[in-house]
Amino acid sequence: MTASRIDIDTIRRLPKAVLHDHLDGGLRPTTLVELADAAGHTLPTTDPDELAAWYYEAANSGDLVRYIATFEHTLAVMQTREGLLRTAEEYVLDLAEDGVVYGEVRYAPELLVNGGLALSEVVETVQEGLAAGMAKAAAQGTPVRVGTLLCGMRMFDRVREAADLAVAFRDAGVVGFDIAGAEDGFPPADHLAAFEHLRVENVPFTIHAGEAHGLPSIHQALQVCGAQRIGHGVRITEDIVDGKLGRVAGWVRDRRIALEMCPTSNLQTGAATSIADHPITHLRDLGFRVTLNTDNRLVSGTTMTREMSLLVDEAGWTLDDLRTVTVNSLKSAFIPFDERAALIRDVVLPGYEL
Repeated sequence: MTASRIDIDTIRRLPKAVLHDHLDGGLRPTTLVELADAAGHTLPTTDPDELAAWYYEAANSGDLVRYIATFEHTLAVMQTREGLLRTAEEYVLDLAEDGVVYGEVRYAPELLVNGGLALSEVVETVQEGLAAGMAKAAAQGTPVRVGTLLCGMRMFDRVREAADLAVAFRDAGVVGFDIAGAEDGFPPADHLAAFEHLRVENVPFTIHAGEAHGLPSIHQALQVCGAQRIGHGVRITEDIVDGKLGRVAGWVRDRRIALEMCPTSNLQTGAATSIADHPITHLRDLGFRVTLNTDNRLVSGTTMTREMSLLVDEAGWTLDDLRTVTVNSLKSAFIPFDERAALIRDVVLPGYEL
């Protein structure tokens, strides 16, 4: 099937997998308005459509720091048990409606304790909401498996606490770990003790790298910290000249280290210039294990269906390409091998036999 023959309805029905998606970046606008009203928090507008447009426009600044600042409002309504339960449940239902069959949701517990919840209570509450969403999705005939990545904020001092939580909840829905926040000036090696702890405890982790900061951040995330995946990683292209891979790029490709690429988000933060020229296509052609992701669905005004459609329409992707990135995601998911294999064999591959 050629790119021109894949319509939006077909793409919406395809089984999808997402590895890089932030809970606090994906609230429904209506939910945000209602929770903000209950919490007494002032939003830029209380009209859901206008709020969605405000987020998209604010995020298109080309600056990662300003992009991150848009989370002020979503975080403000996620400080209570009620807010967390609703946010988590709706997160799962929105994935299911988008055709996602496997997702990994990430968030930083330390940002959700201003309402008096303890870190462990935050995690327990989110897991309860996710479980409710998965049960409802299954009952509706659109089952989706969701695993959790706990994040530490790299510019603060609670990263080790978040790592300890990932270890404590690894048998209760938490499948891995990440560090998030502004990259430039906050290298991942600042938190080496946390990563060493995770390795000893056999908890997999990914690291945001190669988005706002360049190749050294990717090298450090891999060779110093030991990341199994790289969040974004678009600037790996700095180590590729005329198709020839440098040592870092070669290491990433040859060892099948997944790159969690988020095209729309990368355009918004200035890490890429267009969908047509986004590194995901070139890296795919060079044999890298690229995965396709949304990053923040509210902030970027996107879905997995939209990300796939953009690549089809503007970068010439085919059905085979969409299947490949979906399988790539499942191959690199932080769940057991037999579960990954079953999803690929029983759900994804049959779903692409159009």
